Formats: sequence, C-alpha cells, structure tokens
Amino acid sequence: MQNNLEDDIKALSNHETFARFVQVIHALREETIEEMHNANYEQLQQVAGRIITYDQILRMADWEQLKRRHLNSLN
Repeated sequence: MQNNLEDDIKALSNHETFARFVQVIHALREETIEEMHNANYEQLQQVAGRIITYDQILRMADWEQLKRRHLNSLN
C-alpha cells in the first residue's frame, strides 16, 4: 500500500493543481502555528496535533521539491 501511495503522490506532483493544493496545506500549517501562540493549555494539544498532521502531509508530498518544480505557477 505504501508503494501505491508513493507512486500516486509522484504522479500527482506533476500537476500544478496538486502543487496549489499542497500550498494551501502549507498555509494552513502556518496559520495553525500562529494559533498556537494564543492557545490555552487545553487547546495546545489539539493545535499541536493539527500541526503534526499538516507536517506529515507536507513531507509525503515533498513540499520543498514540489514548490521548486511549480515555482512559476505558485503565488
């Protein structure tokens, strides 16, 4: 199953629309980090969990390479 997912992500990485989707995930991660500064203790775990989830998605999609590949189409 892991190989299928890797192959799927590799195929998707050729599409600008996928790059824009992952860019939104990156922006959501950054917004969530900002939320962390105002979170109380109870909210902190939930916010941290969301950040970890966004990080996992960005790593799976290889955001840095995706960003370089589609630099001209990402604003």
